Amino acid sequence: MLEELRITGLGVIEDTTLPLTRGMNVITGETGAGKTMVVTGLGLLFGGRADAGRVRAEPGRATVEGRLRLPAHTAAAVSARVAD
Repeated sequence: MLEELRITGLGVIEDTTLPLTRGMNVITGETGAGKTMVVTGLGLLFGGRADAGRVRAEPGRATVEGRLRLPAHTAAAVSARVAD
C-alpha cells in the first residue's frame, strides 16, 4: 500500500508530501491547485513516462518519492529483509 507520496519541482508543486491512508483517499482543490500533478507523480512513481515540460524552471529538476508498506509474506518484502 502506498503510504506517502512526496513530489518536488513538478508543475505547480514546489515541494509537498501527501500522506495516504487505508481506504479511499480523495484529492480536491481549485483549478490550478496541482491535482493533475499529483496524478502525474503517481504515474511517474509506478513507471510512467516523464515529460520534461512539466518540470519547474527552478530548480530545473523534479523528484517523486513514495513510501510503500508491503505485506510481510510478499516476495519484495522478503527480498528487502534479506538485503538488510
